[in-house]
Amino acid sequence: MKKILLVEDDKALQKLIVYNFQKEGFNIETVSDGEEALYFIKENYPDLILLDWMLPNMSGIEIARQLRLNKKSMSIPIIMLTAKSEEPDKLRAFEIGADDYITKPFSIAELLARTKAILNRLKSQQETEILSFQDIFINIETRRVNRGKRTVKLGPIEYKLLELFISRPGRVYERSQLLDIIWGKDIYVEERTVDVHIGRLRKALNRSKDIDPIRTVHGTGYSFDETYKKK
Repeated sequence: MKKILLVEDDKALQKLIVYNFQKEGFNIETVSDGEEALYFIKENYPDLILLDWMLPNMSGIEIARQLRLNKKSMSIPIIMLTAKSEEPDKLRAFEIGADDYITKPFSIAELLARTKAILNRLKSQQETEILSFQDIFINIETRRVNRGKRTVKLGPIEYKLLELFISRPGRVYERSQLLDIIWGKDIYVEERTVDVHIGRLRKALNRSKDIDPIRTVHGTGYSFDETYKKK
């Protein structure tokens, strides 16, 4: 049974979401306070977090930021729930590490559908030996990479970067996060080293007619762009 954490201070909405998620077989817990949410997550890592933006004591966006800086919690999927509907707010949420964004008021059916879609995608990635994104494929067992019919040769660091990006398309990784995940926290490497290896990965993946799937988030880091479409 998947464990869902709902961080929401609207009691009526809390009850509505809990009732419907329990009907669908989810184990769902609730907290109403930002600081309480961080403490709960560190003690009880959920499979997915439904996170309100506006909360007492700490905003949802700050909670998401802190979770993405922690190696144990950085991979927990987050769906932001918010009345903020402007595009800059959505972009900020995605850049900070949210996996999805749903604007209030929303239908419970849509929220359930988006939750199931994220969980099913993660389950599929865990069960298969092939990771794919558009025309880019990684065979996890053999560590072979293909773009279309072309074999892509990568160094060990570039391979690790690609595997990380392709497992969570759209997720923005800060340079410091990439250093911790790929190189390890105990190894000192300058952040500009990340840019060097991203450049090598781009050169290996892309030929003259290929669209670059790696998005540079200026002042932050990198992600695989979900808007990328193959020609």
